[in-house]
Amino acid sequence: MNFIADILLAAGAIGAGLYCIVLGRRLNRFNDLESGVGGAVAVLSAQVDDLNRTMETAQKVAGESAETLTSLAKRAEDISRQLELQMASLHDLPAENAQKPTEPQKLSTLPQTAAPMFARRTQNHQPEDRA
Repeated sequence: MNFIADILLAAGAIGAGLYCIVLGRRLNRFNDLESGVGGAVAVLSAQVDDLNRTMETAQKVAGESAETLTSLAKRAEDISRQLELQMASLHDLPAENAQKPTEPQKLSTLPQTAAPMFARRTQNHQPEDRA
């Protein structure tokens, strides 16, 4: 009976040893940096670092853009106030200083007649005067 117990104990130890070897190999494949989960974790870690750097850069650019936009908005408000002031000063001008329109000069050198004058265009585009 002792002998059978020793054989079963040795078989159990050999089985446990084989089980440990199989688990060790699986764990090595699992943690393999090329194709296993370890590789996936390493890739994700690198991507997180890249994303953090990108976010910091984006935040810096957004801050600079916000400062630029704020300064441009302030400048636009100042210019708007100046334009309003100029428009108000234009409304304050007295009406008597307004220029009166003058009569346009007559460009025609043709004699002015009381009868209507008609002209017909020919193919040479020279006007014929007919009264």
